[in-house]
Amino acid sequence: MRRIILALVFTFVGKFLSSNNICKSYLYSYEGLILHGLQDEGLTRAGLRLTSKVEISGLSHNYHMLKFLSPQLDEYNGIWPRDPFTRSSKLIQTIASCLTQLFKFEYSSGQFGNIYAPKDTPVTCVNLVRGILNLLQITVKKSQNAYDLYSFQEDKKSNRVTVFKTKDLNNCQDKVVKNIGMTYIRPCKEKIIKGTAAFTYKMKYTDAGTLITQAVSQQVYQISPFSEPAGVAVMEARQELTLNDIRNSQVSTSEIQLQNYGSLRYDFAKELLQMPIHLIKMKNPESQIVEILQQLIQYNQQGYNREAPAKFLELIQLCRVATPENLESLWKQCADKPQYRRWLLSIICAAGTTETFMFLKQKIHNEDLSYLESALTIALAFHLSPADDHTLQAVADLVTSFRIQRAPMLRKLAYLAYGSMINRYCSVSSFCPNKILQPLHDLAAEAISKNHEDDMALALKAIGNAGEPASIKRVLKFLPIFSPAAMAFPVRIYIDAVLALRKIARKDPAKVREILLQIFVDHSLAPTLRMMACVVIFETKPALPLVTTMANALLKESSLQVASFTYSHMKVLAIKRIPQLYNVSAACNIALKLLSPRLDRLSYRYSKVIHIGGYYWEYRAGAIGRVYLMNSPSSMLPSAIIMKLRGYYANTATDFVEVALQTQGLTELIRKQNVPFAEYDTYKKLKVLGKMLLGWKELPPENPLMSAYVKVFSHELAFVDVNKELIQQIALTESSDGHMLVKNVINQIQRGIAGQWTQAILAAEVRHIVPTCVGLPLELSLYSTGLIHAAANVGVNMSPSLSGNFKPLQFFDANVQLHADINPSIYMHTVAMMGINTQYFQSGLEFHAKFRANIPMKFYAKINMKDNSLKFETTPCHQETELVTARTKVYAISRNVEEITSSKKSSVLPEEAVSDVSEQRFKSPESTSINASGGMSEKYSYGPDEEFHHRAGGRSYAQVFCSKLHSLGCQTCLNLRLQDAAFLKDTFLYRLVGKHEIKLVLKPVRTDAAIDKIQLEIQAGSRAAFRIIQLVTPVSEEDDDSTPDDVVQRKLKKILGIESIFKAANRSPHQHLKKQITKKDKAKIAEISTDPAAKYQSSSPSSSSSSSSSSSSSSSVGDKYRNTDTKDKTWQPRQREGSSSSSSHGGSSSSDSSITSSSDSSNSKSCSSSEEDHAANNEQQGKSDPPVRSCSSSSDSEFSKQQVTHSDSFRSPKFLGDSKPPILAVILRAIQNDRKLAGFQLVLYTDLHSTTPRIQVFVSNISESSIWKLCADASIVNSYKVVSYLQWGQDCQDYRIAGKVVTGQFADYPATQIKLEWSKVPSTIRIAARWFYTFVPAVAYVLGFSQRAQNNPSQQATLVMALTSPRTCDVALKLPDLTIYGRDISLPLPLPLDPHISTSVLQYPAWNFFTKIPSSVIDSLKGHCSVSQNTITTFNEVEFNYSMPANCYHVLAQDCSPELKFLVMMKKAEESADLKAINIKLASHEIDMYPSNGLIQLMINGVQTPIICCYIADAYILISSEKEGLSVKAPEYGIDKLYYDGHTFKIQVGFWMAGKTCGICGKYDGERKQKYQMPSGYVAKDAVSFAHSWILSEEPCAGACKLQRTLIKIEKPVGFENVASKCYSVEPVLRCVKGCSATRTVPVFVGFHCVPADSTASFDEEQIRLNQKSEDLENTVDAHTMCSCEQLQCAA
Repeated sequence: MRRIILALVFTFVGKFLSSNNICKSYLYSYEGLILHGLQDEGLTRAGLRLTSKVEISGLSHNYHMLKFLSPQLDEYNGIWPRDPFTRSSKLIQTIASCLTQLFKFEYSSGQFGNIYAPKDTPVTCVNLVRGILNLLQITVKKSQNAYDLYSFQEDKKSNRVTVFKTKDLNNCQDKVVKNIGMTYIRPCKEKIIKGTAAFTYKMKYTDAGTLITQAVSQQVYQISPFSEPAGVAVMEARQELTLNDIRNSQVSTSEIQLQNYGSLRYDFAKELLQMPIHLIKMKNPESQIVEILQQLIQYNQQGYNREAPAKFLELIQLCRVATPENLESLWKQCADKPQYRRWLLSIICAAGTTETFMFLKQKIHNEDLSYLESALTIALAFHLSPADDHTLQAVADLVTSFRIQRAPMLRKLAYLAYGSMINRYCSVSSFCPNKILQPLHDLAAEAISKNHEDDMALALKAIGNAGEPASIKRVLKFLPIFSPAAMAFPVRIYIDAVLALRKIARKDPAKVREILLQIFVDHSLAPTLRMMACVVIFETKPALPLVTTMANALLKESSLQVASFTYSHMKVLAIKRIPQLYNVSAACNIALKLLSPRLDRLSYRYSKVIHIGGYYWEYRAGAIGRVYLMNSPSSMLPSAIIMKLRGYYANTATDFVEVALQTQGLTELIRKQNVPFAEYDTYKKLKVLGKMLLGWKELPPENPLMSAYVKVFSHELAFVDVNKELIQQIALTESSDGHMLVKNVINQIQRGIAGQWTQAILAAEVRHIVPTCVGLPLELSLYSTGLIHAAANVGVNMSPSLSGNFKPLQFFDANVQLHADINPSIYMHTVAMMGINTQYFQSGLEFHAKFRANIPMKFYAKINMKDNSLKFETTPCHQETELVTARTKVYAISRNVEEITSSKKSSVLPEEAVSDVSEQRFKSPESTSINASGGMSEKYSYGPDEEFHHRAGGRSYAQVFCSKLHSLGCQTCLNLRLQDAAFLKDTFLYRLVGKHEIKLVLKPVRTDAAIDKIQLEIQAGSRAAFRIIQLVTPVSEEDDDSTPDDVVQRKLKKILGIESIFKAANRSPHQHLKKQITKKDKAKIAEISTDPAAKYQSSSPSSSSSSSSSSSSSSSVGDKYRNTDTKDKTWQPRQREGSSSSSSHGGSSSSDSSITSSSDSSNSKSCSSSEEDHAANNEQQGKSDPPVRSCSSSSDSEFSKQQVTHSDSFRSPKFLGDSKPPILAVILRAIQNDRKLAGFQLVLYTDLHSTTPRIQVFVSNISESSIWKLCADASIVNSYKVVSYLQWGQDCQDYRIAGKVVTGQFADYPATQIKLEWSKVPSTIRIAARWFYTFVPAVAYVLGFSQRAQNNPSQQATLVMALTSPRTCDVALKLPDLTIYGRDISLPLPLPLDPHISTSVLQYPAWNFFTKIPSSVIDSLKGHCSVSQNTITTFNEVEFNYSMPANCYHVLAQDCSPELKFLVMMKKAEESADLKAINIKLASHEIDMYPSNGLIQLMINGVQTPIICCYIADAYILISSEKEGLSVKAPEYGIDKLYYDGHTFKIQVGFWMAGKTCGICGKYDGERKQKYQMPSGYVAKDAVSFAHSWILSEEPCAGACKLQRTLIKIEKPVGFENVASKCYSVEPVLRCVKGCSATRTVPVFVGFHCVPADSTASFDEEQIRLNQKSEDLENTVDAHTMCSCEQLQCAA
């Protein structure tokens, strides 16, 4: 064997290079074959076959010659292997012209060298030569590896040897591949393309060496686009080289000029410019572009745009081969033609070549493009152009040019595009030079030096787009932890700096994590910044140690915003099952066990992370939508919202789009600022009083700011900042200018708007190219193009016309007439291709998906706001119109450049494809004869609108769903036509193979009379009834005004057919009663031979609506129909006063649909008062009768009572039209040429001011022959029940759906029950509900609900929601055969109800209960603070006890914003220690409220004021008496309401005061962990120290308060760190003033700072503040609360 290997190494040396063999030629027959398709039999494939004689001759010692003789190229497009190859003589001539040339190659020591060919030889032909030479290279290496494996088979008798070689193409050491359009897509970790190659060599030993007699290679590429093992498409390539003859020859190439074309390594030819989805024969690109442009413009004018996407791709390809001169010539021809100019710019931007980029750059520089055109060009072309040294330098020059620098928006777009281009350049380059980053670094340095915030943001965003680790040092200069100079920057700059690290983390994740972790754990930084750091950290996929560190930091987290955000982020990551996040998910699961689940129950006042989406493991694909909701403690509005859509495919992730919005200080802009707060006395007094609170500082002003950005594929394309200066400019604009702008726009519309607008978009171009063994390129590509087209012709007439002094209110008095003819349309064309793509021919599979939406609208509208009327007219359906169309199909294609018009395009799934054998039908002679004679039963035949075929072409499905409106003469149809290859393999790929078509079509319907137009009229207000009557009986408006109301009501009632509706409703109960009587008689007969249980089963079911009397039944009967599941909770509807309560029978648990039952042995009478029992009985007996109140007795005398009860329960509902006029009339009708009425009319009645509010809607067909009607009724029966129903059909009696909402109790919690019942519904609704029902279990499982199968009523659905806390609820949903339930479901907003309150307390008046809940929810979100006796509840709902020192005012609530709008103080009243007195400072007024002689006294500005309703007009303050006290309302100042009665104090502040208050009531920022924040910002250690810090001290001799806060020293010796020390408190402690002694004290916990005892440093108050010195130890000291001032000395 060793001899064989050595011989193989020197095979060609022995044969070709020896002096004896130089003059010999070896003649081989060669065949190369490539096939594409699915491997199953009977499907269409496409391929190519190259056959030829190949002659190899020796020229010299190291050079040899190769020549093709009689090459033939055949195309294949058919069912393999049945159909024959086809031959194109023109294509053969083209290929033969280059292949028949001489090719020279080097060969030395067993290795091939360079290849030579005549000049201008196409690279495709050279690659075919490479394929043959690569087949002959069989050098065996000394050691085998996983990539190359060899085996040998020797036949010593015949003196022959066979060598087998295999290659793993998935793990190539130096793979030849070309990717286009994948720069923004991360590489796939799981390969969807897998390949292998096998070679077989047959050789014969000769005296001169080993002679190759045959060489065969086979190569297979398997493509699985959905990661399915069975769902694959295959490319098979085969080569066979057989020795035919050896002969002597003398060849010389000395006279032929040959050019070096490189080594055996594959060289990509012009296929990089040639799109794989069409072939274009390049003649004159300029003229071809002009010709296609003319076709596109003509298509647009004719409204035919279906071919536009394909033509658009052809133009892009032509532009890629066009020269700069061609582009300049085209620009000169099209620049003055708007439509041509717009198309040309779109094409050049999408071409994405260096030449097109330089052309656009020059046009921008020369200002040949408008501002908008320049912006679109930079945003599109710069991101599509190639990233090389030439274009990078061109962009760097452009961003610094005068044209870009003077236009702020263009400057932003250019810098962002430059950053993205750097990222694309460095992603494919092994080295990224610093010089290309220098423009961005210079911008950042200049922005810092000039303190220019806008440039800081721009530099950081551009650096973020570049994503290079070399920029980390520049980014750190913008973060406060790492740069002292950054302390003065605004928070938004910090956020931009953190976001700039996102893409850098992909290359250096460890360094970025280290930086961001320091930011995350720093409590002094803004919560929003720390949450952004959390987002970026988790995007780097941290390991368990880092995730655990973050969780451990949350245990001591002081900001609930950060804690809630991080916890929710960990939770959503922990439950995801995405392969890329397995490690992060596992780490988060462990970390969550360290944290408290209470963080998950926080409301949406706190920051959250929301994930929506799913991942399909079998396809390795999915999509996740993420919403990062970052709230601010200082505002009720979110400070940042980031929405991102991330896609997962083949174990890689790509961020498709990301949109973010950041806000700051917007609440100040939303509310009115008409009050000059700084001019009031309160503002000045608060400035002075603030000095009495040690360390107090007003909050810094917030500069209003709103910024937004959009990212595509993680690259920021554009952003906008709306800062304070811009807002002020808008605010200062005169309103009259705005009115004139509106007037000018309206005048332009009145003059008419007509035109067309078209925009083409190249949405995607992704290509992956690898060589095959034959030497041709295998390409996988995806193209997606879109076309947006709109044609409009709009005209508006207004009467009276707009006056010169225009005001918007004129619209409400004008009569507007609008004529419009609008035709918007969208076209999308997506092509995915797998196959061979060269400049001569293309062969492979193509998947085409086409989408078209076309909604033409031609209408006339008349709007009269004064009369509350709207009239809309449009033309009827005269011809079929396709509104939405979607088609997909997979083809096998064969094209060649010589026969472009006759390309072959066959369906991969042919008509004669073999279907699944399990789906074939056996046909006997008898059945054949029966079918021939028509004897087949009709029930097995398919209807005309629905077909399901099992035929040779696979399974096909065709169905048409139509909804007809005969009265309007039109119908809407949904056409479905599907044919796929799933019968071969049930995979997603095979489901796509075939034909799929979905169409939404608007068709005309044949009517008795022609329809001229369709009219919609809406009339609101008092004229609604007149419009309905006028439709039937034409009357004038004068007659209408003089007609009595009762006459109008009668006419309207007759027109609507109300009487027939209520007569039919009254007939139904009597018919039902007759059925009951018949069943009763039958039951009595059956009682003779049945037991008691059977007796009950044969009796009629009974139920009733809610009643004041409780029901009773025998225990056996109750147990028979009671749900015996002991886990169920009992639903208890509220009973009216005086009604008997319900309890479970015998102490056993009952179901939701049962109430108490008892038995009377003497009379055996049973009554049922629950609709639920009726539903349960109907379920048992298969009936669906309406619920009735009934009582059954063993005596016949009770039957008459039952009959009366039946009649009463079916009493018809009250018709509101008898006492109320309609408030709305809607008429939809078709105006026919025979003047007959056709269409529908709707009438709305309301009675909202009654004690039982009600709404009724009646819809009827206005044609004389139709009695179809629809009725809807909703009413609030009482304070705890709302009922509604929907009926339709003949006099509203065919179908019925009823609903009910009841408030009550569920397991002792206040709850709401929503019940839906349907007695009879159409089959279409049942089918739709059944389809929807299949998704319910999966959705419930994803949402975290539990479920179990349960035999619930088949025509009923019940939802019960019980409030277990203001923020959580229990949910139970009962559906037919399924019960879904969940516990402790978090509510997005807190509900202002006590879950333990008695239901009797919640008896609001009717209608008020349901209107009170929304307003109560809103009020609960506002800040509430209260003081009752010694109990204080802050704005943040922190409750503590505190006894106030006498005579000292405490700051309860104060506006700490720069506006200083109000101050509320409280102290103990002089009259009694149990009472309080308050002082309010608002505007220039001072309001005192205090008790005196058992009454509340009011004093305004020192003047006693009687307690009556008092309105202070100059300050917008309202003071009024309420209950036993007074209330103050000053919403302009932030106080929505303040209540005081001497014992109790309550204050409610507005939303916009969030985070702006201070005092004992707190900051109203939701941060409960910082609940005891002192004026200095230091968090006190207990409630007493906190309250003491808000005492306002007074002059000892001038005021009554003798307490003040001072710093204290620990008198006894202290040993700190084994050193004798003296310690001072870091915060002042309440002490009596000098000259007074304490008579009462209270212990407080204080922190101390210690210094060595021998230190000589002096410590005043400022030197030992906590923010300057550390807190070394804690100790308990006494704080003074009452003083005796006998020794106080005051000046006379």
